Amino acid sequence: MAQQDRSIYLDHAATTPVRPEVQEALQPFLEGDQYGHPSSMHRRGQAARAAIERSRREIADVLATDPGHVIFTSGGTEADNLAVIGAAQAATAAGRVPRVAISAIEHKAVLETATPVDAMGGEVITLPVDHTGRIEPDAFQSAIEKGLAVVSVMWVNNEMGAIQNVAELAARCAALRVPFHTDAVQAFGKIPTDLTTVPHALVALSGHKIGAINGVGVLVVPDKALIAPLFFGGGQQLGVRPGTENAAGAVAMATAVRLAAERQPQFENHTRSLRDAFEAGVGAAVPDAAVVGQHGARAPHISCLGFPGTDSESLLMQLDLAGVACSAGSACSTGTLEPSHVLNALGVDPVIAVGALRFSFALSNGTADVDRTIAVLPGIVEKTRHLTASLERS
Repeated sequence: MAQQDRSIYLDHAATTPVRPEVQEALQPFLEGDQYGHPSSMHRRGQAARAAIERSRREIADVLATDPGHVIFTSGGTEADNLAVIGAAQAATAAGRVPRVAISAIEHKAVLETATPVDAMGGEVITLPVDHTGRIEPDAFQSAIEKGLAVVSVMWVNNEMGAIQNVAELAARCAALRVPFHTDAVQAFGKIPTDLTTVPHALVALSGHKIGAINGVGVLVVPDKALIAPLFFGGGQQLGVRPGTENAAGAVAMATAVRLAAERQPQFENHTRSLRDAFEAGVGAAVPDAAVVGQHGARAPHISCLGFPGTDSESLLMQLDLAGVACSAGSACSTGTLEPSHVLNALGVDPVIAVGALRFSFALSNGTADVDRTIAVLPGIVEKTRHLTASLERS
């Protein structure tokens, strides 16, 4: 197949292919006899239990935490919900008003926890960010001094890659005994994520972002008293997240976590090189393209570009026809022509925000992917601009 005909996948921040090592680790569960219930006392059940606990220890070793702090979930969304809503419920149970502070650019898995918190009679404080996506420090300090059930600030933003100084934020919270949660879904395996710098934090990870299967994640819970469970029945995982554990998912998660940690420096260097070359090439080919958050601290694998005079939906369709897969900001926000809440919070010009795309890279991408995308993008932008102008005149 000719190079130009090869499909180019630049949407790794949305989901990643399952790693071959993960597929191999899963074979006994998919094709073998490791299908026992992990709470059963017979041999097959105990084999499943051993696989889960071995996976828990492996993840804890990588994250430099205690195995008892590793709670398996169905993914990043559940982990975020368990942290934020669970902390609010714990505050309510203790007779306190469940006040929650979240950054304005959180994933919807955190933003939309405002609804149940409001239903508890609580309060949700939105923390503003600057034009690079960084939390405004004075607003953060003011919020945590009010007495909060939890503060939630994502380590790396999923739409434009802004990196927060979570060590400093977590330390400020610890000094005031305020629980701190960070969604590290786009951070782990991409940038250094030393959990010893956030020793008291609730930390969420997602398997399918690092080469595991869909439907598994982790919430690091340093003290189970910080949160109340969202599910009931069975008492598994210290009662924090009861229900039959997913042994295959745990094994997949442990394998992916280990590999992501081992390859993080290589991933960071490789994707930064690709991203920088891509942004330079697009800037030369489409001079008015805007790089969102360009002058702030950004994760290496995400590039959010805005193209004035276009709309992201049309751009996505044309790029897909040209064999390039990417996203309109967040993969969870596609299908709407309204600027994403993240770009609005950053104060991005709506003319740019409506035509914003997210390109996200991985080790499997190479310079040929960058070159081919740069080659097709200017024509697609120009075509979309003509179409948009025509519709506006009609």
